[in-house]
Amino acid sequence: MTTVHARGISLGIESSGADDAPLVLLVGGPTMLSWPDALCERLVAAGRRVVRYDLRDSGESTTRDPEAPAYTLRDLAADAAALVGALGGGPAHLAGIGVGGMVAQVAALDHPGAFSALTLVGTRAVAPGPPDDDLPGHDEETMGRLFARALPDWADREAVAEFASAGAQIRGDDPVAARAVAARVWDRTPGTAPAVHLANQLGLVFSRLDCAPRWRERLPGIGVPTLVVHGRRDPFFPVGNAEALAREIPGARLLVLDEAATALPEAAAGEVAGAMLTLG
Repeated sequence: MTTVHARGISLGIESSGADDAPLVLLVGGPTMLSWPDALCERLVAAGRRVVRYDLRDSGESTTRDPEAPAYTLRDLAADAAALVGALGGGPAHLAGIGVGGMVAQVAALDHPGAFSALTLVGTRAVAPGPPDDDLPGHDEETMGRLFARALPDWADREAVAEFASAGAQIRGDDPVAARAVAARVWDRTPGTAPAVHLANQLGLVFSRLDCAPRWRERLPGIGVPTLVVHGRRDPFFPVGNAEALAREIPGARLLVLDEAATALPEAAAGEVAGAMLTLG
């Protein structure tokens, strides 16, 4: 792991594979650990250079004030394009997961020359908040159970890991995997400020981010091969959001993982990597 300087900030990255191999850039959701190790390994084994990175205010990237971010969704999209330039080997296959999928959509639209393919995992075509009337919103029962819980002591690594594990069980994800990832995220979080841990563990900085203007109406302008991946049992962004993305992006392929919920399971790494490789 290292940091790359771009656009006046530092972005924490992990690079695997040969430097001269085709580049796959994985946008954090919000941290790079949102992407399973197994997926990175499969892509590297297939001859790709895989770089996963932390969004601002998470992991090893520049962290200032997640409660009052002085940047926009467009800035995060521009970061992705600038990172491709700094790494060399572009245009890159860009992949975003969760909120990182929103960054990836805007990046592909605003900076088309930087990217050769697009993969969108567990995301939707509108900003955080109420969705469009034709898109399914968060499952109310699931959200009620998630937000009824008391927040953990962010200075207590075990309490944070247990909080993540319990949340995964509510969402239908693997609680053991979620516990392990949360502990790794905690280890990489700078300091013990609750707002910073929230940004790293839950991505709540996005609820405070300026995401205007809308981009959904621009989706037909995406001109690169696109893969949309989604868990059929996802209660956070129900699968209808993925179906809309696949309809509205020309030629997009939809891959629905029948046994997956919100997180991308390690067990699906081979299937997802294989589908990504067909894009180039």
